[in-house]
Amino acid sequence: MTIANLPAPAGPPDDVPPYAPWAGKEGEVLAEAAVAGRRAAEWIRSLPGPPDPGPVGAWLARELPRAVESAMASLDPAACDRMGPDGRIIDGTGGVDVGTISVLAVVPCVLSEATWLTPDQHVRLLAVASAVTGTVRLLADDPGTAITHGVARMCATLDHAARPDGPEWHCNSNMRSN
Repeated sequence: MTIANLPAPAGPPDDVPPYAPWAGKEGEVLAEAAVAGRRAAEWIRSLPGPPDPGPVGAWLARELPRAVESAMASLDPAACDRMGPDGRIIDGTGGVDVGTISVLAVVPCVLSEATWLTPDQHVRLLAVASAVTGTVRLLADDPGTAITHGVARMCATLDHAARPDGPEWHCNSNMRSN
């Protein structure tokens, strides 16, 4: 990220609010995000465990679904990027704490040790982690666009990645015959 030292805004710090709710849409969008996070967490919990108990299996069964669920339920457009009193840009968090984001960030590293999962499950876990962190960053970077368009699209991606396992969900079975 580039840090731009801009002059401090004129007037008192509260003369222009950094965030304004999107009437009628924000609550609905954030509620759907929380539901999508719960669905994704349940899918992760439904994945098979390792043949031998170990830290990676426990992490996948507990920490990762908890982080997915927590992040999607904690989304807050008011925690967006903003300018500090000294004129420096402050990165927003989208409402999600650093610990939760760090759990999501290590998914690619942990999957190399989850050898009992299929490549399809690996890809889908990567997609879930990416969709969640992407939703958080989108909300922090541009809450207006996120609420009006982005969060719903990211939730659709999250739902697709976290669909139940089984032959009815394979790509070829969902295609129509001509």
